[in-house]
Amino acid sequence: MPHRLTAETAVRFARIALGHVEREYPNKLDHVLAGPEDALGPRALHPIFYGSFDWHSCVHGHWLLARVLNLDPDGPAADHIRALLDRQLAPDKVSAELAYLDRPSSSGFERPYGAGWLMKLQAELEQGRQTRGWAPALRPLTQAFAGRLSAYLPKLTYPIRAGAHANSAFALALADDYAKVCGDAGLEALIAARARTWFGDDADCQAWEPSGDDFLSPALMEAELMRRVLTKEDFAAWFGRFLPRLGHCEPATLFRPATVSDPTDGKIAHLDGVNLSRAWCMRSLAAALAAADPRRALLEDAAEAHLSASLVAVEGDYMGEHWLASFALLALEA
Repeated sequence: MPHRLTAETAVRFARIALGHVEREYPNKLDHVLAGPEDALGPRALHPIFYGSFDWHSCVHGHWLLARVLNLDPDGPAADHIRALLDRQLAPDKVSAELAYLDRPSSSGFERPYGAGWLMKLQAELEQGRQTRGWAPALRPLTQAFAGRLSAYLPKLTYPIRAGAHANSAFALALADDYAKVCGDAGLEALIAARARTWFGDDADCQAWEPSGDDFLSPALMEAELMRRVLTKEDFAAWFGRFLPRLGHCEPATLFRPATVSDPTDGKIAHLDGVNLSRAWCMRSLAAALAAADPRRALLEDAAEAHLSASLVAVEGDYMGEHWLASFALLALEA
């Protein structure tokens, strides 16, 4: 049977996230010291997003919790999630995060990956059935990141195609969700324009991936962004040019789940992310194809293989546990 999100799985993911979003150490800071006074710990620098090993993982840990709460507001983890969001998404803490962002040395902070995830979190909060003020509280910080992304994209002459945090397509896909939900028509149009400029002429993708640092598929993530910004007809034509031999399971590298030789190594554990994020993209792309299109079944089967390879990794070692469940949730819901 295909892997699907169940209520039990959602609760398990939520409990994993609740176990790390307020875990301050170990911690990998993205922090520029302008002087000795800046030598502070994670909680002092980031009163909301100090946990989960790094800032961006803490952000998408909060997204996972908000998503699970929206899926089942009466579930067994719901009260714990509400209490956590009440504690963390408080106006004074948001102001402190915003003050950090306003430092001159923070101009490129979490650009674009963390910015994309924060916008994804905001979109989830805006769509929630809760009336506790979380979305309005977080909005000033998210709008600041959105404004910085809007100023940055026109200057980014070339996309970043690497399969890790700097990947342009991934961040823009998340930002596009935010722009649509929050009615930011200017950002939505800018994302679509940059995607067409960067990727519109791409054809016959070779998909030489994954690399040893990847947790995203550069090829499939690009296709997933284009699916979002093109009309159905334009995407069908573009996708056919981009992966012209997909119906023959080529490039073969896309159909083979990545091998994770040591899940306790933070970089090698990224490859579990490749498998989960590929499954997310494959399922989304398959759903965009006609039911009778043979590529649809091929992508769906490949997604199942990738999920089978790495769903087990969402829990166990902290190098994967602090972030993989978010990607598993994206894949299982796709």
